[in-house]
Amino acid sequence: MQQNTLTGKTALISGGARRVGAEIARTLHSHGMNLVIHYRSSKDDAHALKTELEKQRARSVALVQGDLLDTDRLTGIAEEAAAAFGRLDALVNNASSFYPTPVGSATEHQWDDLIGTNLKAPFFLAQAAWPHLRKTHGSIINITDIHGERPIKRYPIYSAAKAGLVMMTKSLARELAPEVRVNAIAPGTIMWPEGEAEVDEAQKQEMLARIPLKRSGSPDDIARTALFLIRDATYINGQVIAVCGGRTVVA
Repeated sequence: MQQNTLTGKTALISGGARRVGAEIARTLHSHGMNLVIHYRSSKDDAHALKTELEKQRARSVALVQGDLLDTDRLTGIAEEAAAAFGRLDALVNNASSFYPTPVGSATEHQWDDLIGTNLKAPFFLAQAAWPHLRKTHGSIINITDIHGERPIKRYPIYSAAKAGLVMMTKSLARELAPEVRVNAIAPGTIMWPEGEAEVDEAQKQEMLARIPLKRSGSPDDIARTALFLIRDATYINGQVIAVCGGRTVVA
């Protein structure tokens, strides 16, 4: 039986209280990791997830609140994460803003928000976490998007931000090696967007028709890829794994 090499190790997950972030948290926790779950406004979801996970293993989850657009706060988030369990082994840059910004109506505020959450914050959070990750030979996972390489119509700022995150992944993989590995996961259709970006049933069917597997994925697909990159992929660095049902291989 393979020994669980994650027992007692710690992961910090930004935006880890809901949706894909919460599933990543559940998966890493089920394989022995202690968690530091960051949230901005999802306080109730964060506390509910902490309660759920600590029913399985007591005193294994810490919460940290902060606005990732407040760059000065990011160092504190990393320090609190490292102090929670005495070490930091993985950073998952998962938090993201996503909404359309059609040319002609996009605002500077939208630019600052989308670039800030999807590119600026991951860099400065990685920089703040680096000294702690270096001690444990840990890793960083950035959650990018297949639209970082294949722009999505009406989302130019978001697409540009994710494209920057792809290059940042590769750049940090060079900068932080050999002590810290940096990789990315690029989801395709995993969960339908909410709020302003919500799509109707016809749009969903049109999107699914373009996927070779003809179906959407699930948060578990992303979570298991994150587990692989943290636990098993000790010689993978600077790579972007598309989890998209083959969407990136068709026109």
